[in-house]
Amino acid sequence: MVRGGCAHDCPDTCAWQVEVEDGRAVALRGDPAHPFTRGGLCAKVDRYPELVYHPDRVLHPLRRVGAKGEGRFERVTWEAALDAIAARLRDVAARSGTEAILPFSYAGNMGLTQYAGMDRRFFARLGASRLHRSICGDTANAGVAATNGTPTGIRPEDLRHARYIVLWGTNTVVTNLHLWPFVAEARRAGARVVVIDPLRTRTAEAADWHLRPRPGTDGALALGLMHVIVAEGLHDADYVARYTVGFEALRERLAEFPPDRVAALTGVPAADVIRLAREYATTRPALIRTLVGAEKHAQGGMAFRNIACLPALVGAWRERGGGLLHWTRMLHTDALDTRAVGMPELARRPTRTISMVQIGRALTDPALAPPIEALVVYDANPAVTAPGQGRVLAGLAREDLFTVVHDMFVTDTARYADYVLPAASFVEQWNLLYPWGHTWVVLNRPAIAPRGEAVSNGELFRRIAGALGFAEPAFQDSDEELIRTALRRGHPLLAGVTWERLLAEGWAPLALPDDWRPFAAGGFPTASGRCELEAPALAAAGLDPLPAYVPPPPSPWPLTLVTPKATPHFLNSSYAHLPRHRRAAGAPVLDIHPDDAGPRGIRDGGRVRVTSAAGALTLPARVGDRTPPGVVSMPHGHWSSLEAGVSANALTSDGLADMGGGGDFYGTRVEVTDIPLPTGPPPAGRVGRRVG
Repeated sequence: MVRGGCAHDCPDTCAWQVEVEDGRAVALRGDPAHPFTRGGLCAKVDRYPELVYHPDRVLHPLRRVGAKGEGRFERVTWEAALDAIAARLRDVAARSGTEAILPFSYAGNMGLTQYAGMDRRFFARLGASRLHRSICGDTANAGVAATNGTPTGIRPEDLRHARYIVLWGTNTVVTNLHLWPFVAEARRAGARVVVIDPLRTRTAEAADWHLRPRPGTDGALALGLMHVIVAEGLHDADYVARYTVGFEALRERLAEFPPDRVAALTGVPAADVIRLAREYATTRPALIRTLVGAEKHAQGGMAFRNIACLPALVGAWRERGGGLLHWTRMLHTDALDTRAVGMPELARRPTRTISMVQIGRALTDPALAPPIEALVVYDANPAVTAPGQGRVLAGLAREDLFTVVHDMFVTDTARYADYVLPAASFVEQWNLLYPWGHTWVVLNRPAIAPRGEAVSNGELFRRIAGALGFAEPAFQDSDEELIRTALRRGHPLLAGVTWERLLAEGWAPLALPDDWRPFAAGGFPTASGRCELEAPALAAAGLDPLPAYVPPPPSPWPLTLVTPKATPHFLNSSYAHLPRHRRAAGAPVLDIHPDDAGPRGIRDGGRVRVTSAAGALTLPARVGDRTPPGVVSMPHGHWSSLEAGVSANALTSDGLADMGGGGDFYGTRVEVTDIPLPTGPPPAGRVGRRVG
């Protein structure tokens, strides 16, 4: 049995145990001793060896032999691949400068060592364009930090002490599975669970009360709640006076958001706005749980900024289990020496930054100088996961774009690559996991040798650095040495978290007090040292310093499209190519409310055409109340190459949110039209044929 942990893009960051027989991983089990994992794994990971030993796995370097997009390759040696890659990168750098080279990576591997280690050293030294990795989380974090100075809230296990739990824009049962037992424990002790989500998710179905604001109106709802709380004197005047700034200015702003107006803006009845405000303000401890669902709108950052004001307004930070549960990654990054791991000082000069949200624009912009001529993709599948898919695919199809993809499989992105390099699986590499959903550091040990010629991200960039002649000692550090480097900082939160302990036990907690209430007595890490109900830093950035909501401009497209992570069988685009997971998830469908389906002649199970400013696609409709009127929904993550061109990002906007550089793709506007059934006699040869 070998201890390790899951590096997927998930707040749970499970600790696991790998059973190995004769050098083969035969089973993975959640570590029963880990206080958050508690012995359980999700539907994606509990049969992870199927991924490791899948017959389609890339085990050797591949070179393209067909047209881009065809996915035809031939096997080559590592030496030949590295020589060709190094030669092409040198050629691009000599002709157009090193900024014509762009890395593209994100959360396919969220461990520190493989997510932000040797790769960051390599691209800094190379002088490549930098990638703004902001497609998920940065906007929400920026909004919370605008109020509290940090995205950090309480520890997830302290949710068990709450007696009023608001799950705001998070489908906990699907995307944060290991938090749900703490919700259930609180509920058994008398807690009330409220879900705020436009969609009728599995979590909403399990809640005591479900409120359904229109997508993108969360900020208005938060203002409406604050209006009621202040107007009825339900705020904690002592906490507000001691530990916040800007209350009087906020009070004036709240006058603009009475319940009737908020009901008109959000679709939540005024009576429900009043009821939620009263219950939240008078039940202690009261907790709001947020993740990232509500951020993916033009005003996503301000929405989280508004929500983050609520705990301070009612003094919810005072009690254990009260306040805001949002993000824990900042605790880990404060404690670990992430700078020493990534070594940004290797950069010889500043370079431009490209938004990953707008990678399609960057790859197809004729005015971009220099143009992107070489793209190195790892830990990502932008052909599926990036918004504005049409532009992304057009960019990847450029014959003058040299593309290298490092992955376990020939993904939709890899089909356009000039070289595909074999990536090690989680059970074949060292990694240090620094979760964004709990406070235990997890060490991942390689349980088996890499299959075929697969290598970790760290080894990949050591090899490319060597092929380019980078002689600095920084490119000799092993993945294990990077982990040791991260642990050497001596931060108080790392007390008791040592290499030796992690090696022996697999995981260790950050050194937080048992009864940790981060803002019970103020101490916010803002410029003022208080919760900033009025934030001068926002004004300096050209934003409203007060909590705000501005209705979006009118759109010629009548329906809002939401593209959530709706299935427990995919993780972004990971696993979406495996037959068992595809069968379990089912083919993509468009959920539409009867009020929208009826006037359009759309029937349940009928095929529809969905059109946006970005593109169009055809798929079956599912008529019901999973979405409210005015909203349609389809799941994110399906590979268009496997689903007859159906992928949610064919429709989505690649605009940017107000803070943090995230995207506005949950605010995509669309029209849906019915595709009538064929009429007339059946085709020749089909007369009398039974279908069923």
